[in-house]
Amino acid sequence: MQMSYAIRCAFYQLLLAALMLVAMLQLLYLSLLSGLHGQEEQDQYFEFFPPSPRSVDQVKAQLRTALASGGVLDASGDYRVYRGLLKTTMDPNDVILATHASVDNLLHLSGLLERWEGPLSVSVFAATKEEAQLATVLTYALSSHCPDMRARVAMHLVCPSRYEAAVPDPREPGEFALLRSCQEVFDKLARVAQPGVNYALGTNVSYPNNLLRNLAREGANYALVIDVDMVPSEGLWRSLREMLDQSKQWAGTALVVPAFEIRRARRMPMNKNELLQLYQVGEVRPFYYGLCTPCQAPTNYSRWVNLPEETLLRPAYVVPWQDPWEPFYVAGGKVPTFDERFRQYGFNRISQACELHVAGFDFEVLNEGFLVHKGFKEVLKFHPQKEAENQHNKILYRQFKQELKAKYPDSPRHC
Repeated sequence: MQMSYAIRCAFYQLLLAALMLVAMLQLLYLSLLSGLHGQEEQDQYFEFFPPSPRSVDQVKAQLRTALASGGVLDASGDYRVYRGLLKTTMDPNDVILATHASVDNLLHLSGLLERWEGPLSVSVFAATKEEAQLATVLTYALSSHCPDMRARVAMHLVCPSRYEAAVPDPREPGEFALLRSCQEVFDKLARVAQPGVNYALGTNVSYPNNLLRNLAREGANYALVIDVDMVPSEGLWRSLREMLDQSKQWAGTALVVPAFEIRRARRMPMNKNELLQLYQVGEVRPFYYGLCTPCQAPTNYSRWVNLPEETLLRPAYVVPWQDPWEPFYVAGGKVPTFDERFRQYGFNRISQACELHVAGFDFEVLNEGFLVHKGFKEVLKFHPQKEAENQHNKILYRQFKQELKAKYPDSPRHC
């Protein structure tokens, strides 16, 4: 009996030692993992030991805290900014997809979540008090029913300074209280929304696109800043991560993602082969082809579509910046912010690309990845407000270029 007891004790001691060894090996592996540069090793580890997702209650508490702060005014004093209605944790070397939208155009977020596998940051503009309330209720519903939103999306809110967003009352969130799934939330938004161009808001307040872009990009190292009604090619996030992880040579480089637009958005092309098939029959064309051809022409679409097919994403050719090119790109490091004096329509992205050039960045066009805008962009009918805003921004752009000479006195480049 004593021998049997001694054997059992020895067995339990051995088992305990084995468990402690497993725990120590796991901690050692985590320590080694933190020093690895490749995303593949991290993915393999987290496939077996996934991080604990934030609970619905934690996300809702963050929403309440952000709204209860009352927000902060932007530099102009015209807008109230609520940072971090939703937050997401992010690897400092990750590539974030940064976008902006009016409340009505948030329905496009569903498609972005499907195509972009990495973190997203969205700045929402609510032009009226009613839209601000809808935005908070919508954020509340999305955080409740959409696990991807809780795991991967940061959301910020901007509204005119005279309004304050309120914490949604869970007892009276309208018809959103009856929803039970993520798809139901987006379906409901599609029914109540009135999507349209952002400068046709029907209010006396301008759409602060550059403020929204800066807010969405804030805190990111590498970011791809796009419009919310654009869709990236499948696997673009993972391909960018792999490319950026393999080399540190990208400082001072803007990696251009060619942008296209599709006539009908029923089925968006997933890869370059599908895009080229639609391109050849006129269903897809270069972005802004009918609105501002010079704004995208330097991308050199004829060269891009004739590149040999490749498996790995890489820069294919260098393009010198020229006015008025406004490419969509990925860049890290000291990227100039968007000038927030530009609002509504005209020169808001061109001005930032101009400063990027003067600051010393080079533009290299990627070989495989792309963006597709939903619908053809066409010249709109004359609108007095739009024309007035465009003329104001045109004058501001001339002033902006003069200011760059003082800001970068040693730069040999100019716009």
